[in-house]
Amino acid sequence: MKEIRMVDLKGQYEKIKPEIDAAIQEVIDSTAFINGPAVRTFQNELEKYLGVKHVIPCANGTDALQVAMMGLNLQPGDEVITTSFTFIATAEVIALLKLTPVLVDVQPDTFNIDPSAIRKAITSKTKAIVPVHLFGQCADMEEILKIAAEYNLYVIEDTCQAIGSDYMFSDGTIKKAGTMGDVAGMSFFPSKNLGCYGDGGAIFTNNDELSKRMLSVVNHGMTVRYYHDHIGVNSRLDSIQAAILRVKLKHLDDYIKARRAAADYYDKAFAGIPKLKTPFRTPYSMHVFHQYTLLTTGINRDELQQFLSSKNIPAMIYYPVPMHIQKAYQDPRYKEGDFPVTEHLSKSVISLPMHTELDEEQLKYITSAVIEFVNK
Repeated sequence: MKEIRMVDLKGQYEKIKPEIDAAIQEVIDSTAFINGPAVRTFQNELEKYLGVKHVIPCANGTDALQVAMMGLNLQPGDEVITTSFTFIATAEVIALLKLTPVLVDVQPDTFNIDPSAIRKAITSKTKAIVPVHLFGQCADMEEILKIAAEYNLYVIEDTCQAIGSDYMFSDGTIKKAGTMGDVAGMSFFPSKNLGCYGDGGAIFTNNDELSKRMLSVVNHGMTVRYYHDHIGVNSRLDSIQAAILRVKLKHLDDYIKARRAAADYYDKAFAGIPKLKTPFRTPYSMHVFHQYTLLTTGINRDELQQFLSSKNIPAMIYYPVPMHIQKAYQDPRYKEGDFPVTEHLSKSVISLPMHTELDEEQLKYITSAVIEFVNK
């Protein structure tokens, strides 16, 4: 049996090696390393794939969220509502811009931000909502957009874990993750479903004026060379990474199918085991399984991780410390116990290997090991 990896980037690369190597060599031969043709072509191809008017490439997913907020001209003290159960970058950029992060709880089934909690958290200072499409499926965007329209709030989608996911509105309209709000941030970190071989990110929007501002912001606030109309940053996707992403974008739908097939295997193996709750799949969002995350009950999650490690099976515990309990984000507004769902998930979830190269032998070994521990 092949070595089991949490993410098998090597195996994935070997299958597309000629395409990747040729794409990298083309950039090297051109010497157009910054903002070269590969960046512009990838931008256009991603716009077409997503069905969005504007893609602005940038250096990473954290920058994408920051630039989105800068482009919206949010001001110090403005409140931005987001979830306490997410990677730190979501709140980090809010704090860096001296905005006020307002944290809320998540839904117990999807692990995504709870719209009813959003509504309760809105004040006269609230300016934006940042839903995180966690682990590979969209938050309840129809309800979130309804709330945003009612209170005149911006919606900034954190799409870093859900690129390629389709969202189905009640009227039958289908849109891709990251194309529903005012703006979205995306990461191309190597382990993402669409990942490069270094750092990379992008911002998506259908708003022409916002796109112009963000294009300026990512390039030192310039609109014309050496003329700076905005306070900006230096955040660029380099040409080699864009060339790699161009290749991998062609395979993204197949990658999603492979991840969903692996998730189906896991679901079937764990069906009927009361101590393991498999990922809930909403009727409105296609799950693209950036992670396959089990919710455990009546077992020691940390001991399960150690048991799997003893069998050379990697498993990850994502977000063991909720945002509102993190030292850097301690706030008198929040205390332990305020967000019971988030705190329960932080103590109970575990993510199994999930990538495009998992084969049946590996999946059987992984699931058998999990079941062996549960039945001890």
